[in-house]
Amino acid sequence: MNRQSLIKKFDKQADKYDKRRRNDPLYRFRQRIFQKAEGNVLEVAIGSGLNFPFYSENIKLTGVDFSHEMLKKADRAAKDYAFHSVFIQKDVETVEFNDDSFDTIISSTSFCAYQEPVEVLNKFQKWCKPEGKILMLEHGISTNTFLAGMQKMVDPLALRVVGCHQNRNISNIIEKSNVKLIKEERYLAGSLYLIWAEP
Repeated sequence: MNRQSLIKKFDKQADKYDKRRRNDPLYRFRQRIFQKAEGNVLEVAIGSGLNFPFYSENIKLTGVDFSHEMLKKADRAAKDYAFHSVFIQKDVETVEFNDDSFDTIISSTSFCAYQEPVEVLNKFQKWCKPEGKILMLEHGISTNTFLAGMQKMVDPLALRVVGCHQNRNISNIIEKSNVKLIKEERYLAGSLYLIWAEP
C-alpha cells in the first residue's frame, strides 16, 4: 500500500480515535507504562492524543503523525493539559531529528503500519539520549495458537481496510533492532506488548 493511501485511511479514522478518549479499552495499559515518560518526550504516530492523561505537566512533548486529521484532534486535546506541546505532520519513517534529542520516546499501536519497523526502532535508538528510555505499547501476534491463526488469516484484509498488520511479532522486531530490551509484558492473550527499552 502506498503511503498516501495509508494516510487517507488514518485521516478517515481520526473521529473514531478521538471518541475512544472517553472509553479507551487500553487505558489501564497506557497508564501502566506511559506514566514513566519524563523530560523532552517524542511521541511518534501520536494519533488523537490518547496518552495525554498519563503525562506529567513537566514534560515537553513533540508529537509526530503523518495524518493531518489526527494532529488536529491531538492539538485540540492538548489544550486540556499543562505540558508544553508541539506537533509536526511528518511520516515517522522519513522524519529526521538530531541524535540524542529526547529523554523519552513513546510509541503506541503504531508498529502495525510501518513498512520497515526495525529501521524505525533504529531511529529511536539514535534520537534517544544515552540515558533515556523507549516505551512502547503495541499489538501483534498472539501467544494463543488459535488467535494467532486468525490474525494471520485476516491480516491481508485488515491491511487493505485499515492499513494495519495484525500478525507482527513485536518481540522479534525489537530483537532485530539496535535498541536494548529492558522488560516486556504481554496481555490480552499475548497480543498486547508492553515494552521498556533503552537506546
